[in-house]
Amino acid sequence: MDGDLATTVNDFLEHKRALGRKYLNEEATLRLLVAFMDRRGVTTLAGLTARLLDEFVASRLRPRDRSFNLLVGIVNGFLSWSVGQRRLETLPWQGTRRKVTDQRLPFLFDPSQARRVLEAAAALPDNSRAIGRGPTYHAIFALCYGLGLRAGEACGLRLEDIDAGRQLLVVRGGKFGKSRLVPFGPRIGELLDLQFTRRTEHEGAGQEEPLFTFDGRRCVHPCTASGTFHRIVTELGFPVPDGTTAPHLHCLRHSFAVGSLLRWYREGTDPSTRLLQLATFMGHVDPSSTAVYLTITPELLSEASDRFEAFAKPAWAEAKP
Repeated sequence: MDGDLATTVNDFLEHKRALGRKYLNEEATLRLLVAFMDRRGVTTLAGLTARLLDEFVASRLRPRDRSFNLLVGIVNGFLSWSVGQRRLETLPWQGTRRKVTDQRLPFLFDPSQARRVLEAAAALPDNSRAIGRGPTYHAIFALCYGLGLRAGEACGLRLEDIDAGRQLLVVRGGKFGKSRLVPFGPRIGELLDLQFTRRTEHEGAGQEEPLFTFDGRRCVHPCTASGTFHRIVTELGFPVPDGTTAPHLHCLRHSFAVGSLLRWYREGTDPSTRLLQLATFMGHVDPSSTAVYLTITPELLSEASDRFEAFAKPAWAEAKP
């Protein structure tokens, strides 16, 4: 039984990744744990004590409750796995999570706001390191809003991932390493075709190369896209309701989910019959994960109220004397 801390961390990461998990944040945190303990002369699992683990968590400044709880969860998960693998006899520490008090609603873009964002993105000028900057960011943001893709999924697309004939995108390596097929309509298809044509006919790119790139080799980084998006929405100056986060790129995915639900209500469709489809479309294994994105808005409440009134109207009529 190997009690080396660094070796156990490696084994833990390999085990989780064999199950399809990415565990990038977890790896970064656990590498920091190994380095922290090494500076204190601790290189084995047996050397982990509650005091040292408390000191490690305290050394990672996490003012936000959710971020702190993520840190505690990563350490707890690693220790619990080590016990389950009989590399530790008992848990040396169980960090206490904070009560989440800083949770806010996501900013939801209505169609007119989303249109302004996309127009501003399309108008971005080129610079020496980014040719085709406007069309590139316009297409990335349109995929996030129109198809509910995560920023990393949109930025990571390859030319071979576009099936124009069947109007499908192959989204590879999404959250937890899952891949899926995402159908698209004619408007998204037109954007993808323009980008595909620019990359293949004008730049001679091969099918395995990135769809969105500024240097011809690497995909546009999601953090770069997020920073560009932040600058655009800051300049547009959308009013942010009380209790709502400032708009950021992931809010486009939230807006897609809520917009889908609102559209079903207005079309007279029962949303409960479509939630499993929406979950699959967005890359979720369980509809409960999709429910996180379904923020209740005044428009949704109004549509739900109108539907209930129509449903109950016959019963109310019969109940009248």
